[in-house]
Amino acid sequence: MKSCTIDHAQEMLLALQDEIRRTEEARYDHRLHGVLLVAQGMSAPKVAQLMGDGTRTVEYWVERFNRDGLAGLADGERPGRPQRLNAGQLEQVAQVLRASPRDTGLKANLWDGKTMAQWLKQEYGIALSVRQCQRLFRQLGFRLRKPRPMIAQADPLLQRAHKKTPHVGAKRRR
Repeated sequence: MKSCTIDHAQEMLLALQDEIRRTEEARYDHRLHGVLLVAQGMSAPKVAQLMGDGTRTVEYWVERFNRDGLAGLADGERPGRPQRLNAGQLEQVAQVLRASPRDTGLKANLWDGKTMAQWLKQEYGIALSVRQCQRLFRQLGFRLRKPRPMIAQADPLLQRAHKKTPHVGAKRRR
């Protein structure tokens, strides 16, 4: 009888493990298979080795199954880290972003991650990174737009005449 093999087994092993961890149902099924193997008499270290998990992880699955039944194998709540700003503060940040940073006492002309981080530190005593402030912009429905630079003593008429792209409404040459 011909033995079954999988091409590129090492890369496929990682891809299969990622796929198992992708959805809640797949993670539940994975735990269910592990507990099934233990129920059939296989040791936790052997199950862990076969399934690519830690021995203690398999032991936790069995403990949860013994305590809570099938419900113990389901994913629990994953709330994540609590927000640093409450709903009222987020609303105030959204209002402040509609005005100029100069209105809040800052020296900047535009809101960006650095300016927002400085304002949050000054207003609430909360230190957020520049990147987190940029995410907060998006979360609140804002986007960063920087103005085009203007040369201080440039003549707008000469600039328009020199511009390569045609003016809106101008007739094209043939």
